[in-house]
Amino acid sequence: MTRNWRALLGKYGAWRSVGMVTPELARNLEQLGYGALWLGGSPGADLQIVDSLLAATSELVVATGIVNMWQSDAHEVAASFHRIEAAHPGRFLLGVGIGHREATQEYANPYEVSVAYLDTLIDDGVPQTSLVLAALGPKMLRLSADRTAGAHPYLVTEQYVSQARETLGAGPLLAVEHKAVIDPDAESARSIGRPRVRRPYLGLVNYTTNLRRLGWTDDDLADGGSDALIDALVAHGEAASVAEQLGRFIEAGADHVCVQLLHATVEEDPMPGYRQLAAALSL
Repeated sequence: MTRNWRALLGKYGAWRSVGMVTPELARNLEQLGYGALWLGGSPGADLQIVDSLLAATSELVVATGIVNMWQSDAHEVAASFHRIEAAHPGRFLLGVGIGHREATQEYANPYEVSVAYLDTLIDDGVPQTSLVLAALGPKMLRLSADRTAGAHPYLVTEQYVSQARETLGAGPLLAVEHKAVIDPDAESARSIGRPRVRRPYLGLVNYTTNLRRLGWTDDDLADGGSDALIDALVAHGEAASVAEQLGRFIEAGADHVCVQLLHATVEEDPMPGYRQLAAALSL
């Protein structure tokens, strides 16, 4: 089963924590022209939320970003995939990942665990072409290219994208998450973006190792991140400026950018921002 995820996802999607999505949100995003809704925050193995989101829409792709390998049994995830695929063929992309050493007491070799988890999913009938792998370093990127449709990196920069594309080659999907704040005042925007970068990500070794690999220094990673680091990890400005910054990720080699809009409070309605951005992106 081969799927053209580039066409199905489009260039831009939305990333939201699984606890903050509703069928109404999915419908609104689809109407605005976003190609996918990515579910963050480690959705559970039953993936019941996916059914309701797909039932509320007609073309939107729902993707997990990501199902945590430590928290979700691979056999149960595979069964959930088959249930969803039978009801909504071709509209679910299963993203899986190893999670973080700091959050998992039993954390073992991430590469070996990832290989074993993918083996189980594939042996249970999940097509490789319906899987993406959370990957940052070169070894995991190569695994994503060899065993899945491609990679779903999180908290990355434009420079990273060009390097990841070189590692992956032309064929595999590269769908990257990127944060954004629609606010013309740079200091105000950074004040929203910095706390969301600092905690937890600048305390997680897989992300800090990747940033150091890209040339960011200890000074850049200290105190919640330098202005230059925050600007590289969080697009900000008027909607047109944010759209231009996101477009550079596509130019650098990403096939799809899933945009995580940040606000001063998590309770704020994201739809006005996604609406402004959709217009600026000409979706």
